[in-house]
Amino acid sequence: MNTIDCNWQGDMAFELSANNHTIIIDADESVGGKDLGPRPKPLMLAALAGCTGMDVVSILRKMREPLSWFNIKVNANLTDEHPKVYDRVEIIYQFRESDGLNKDNVIKAIELSQTKYCGVSAMFKEFASLEYRVEYLT
Repeated sequence: MNTIDCNWQGDMAFELSANNHTIIIDADESVGGKDLGPRPKPLMLAALAGCTGMDVVSILRKMREPLSWFNIKVNANLTDEHPKVYDRVEIIYQFRESDGLNKDNVIKAIELSQTKYCGVSAMFKEFASLEYRVEYLT
């Protein structure tokens, strides 16, 4: 069982404790916060990026791919009506062209993450369309 402790810090700020780490979440000043930390919904996107990213790194290492740099961007559409939820999410996996990665292995690692290993992706697929693409940067 996972447990999060969420302690109100005043105004709209909360201190979250998980796995012996803390993070402050807060709201924008326009709604009574002081912008002391990220908002809750973007943290969901961070969890998605981190989950699939860890999978991809682990799988590519097992494949002995020469990974020296890796970045993930997540774009998500938030609905207009309350409760505002993400309905479309795109994950952009970015690699360096100069690493000389086997592109088939990269796709295989991503597909394994998306279809077998990443629980956060599986949860997102319950409420949003989830797509991905790969970019090789120079």
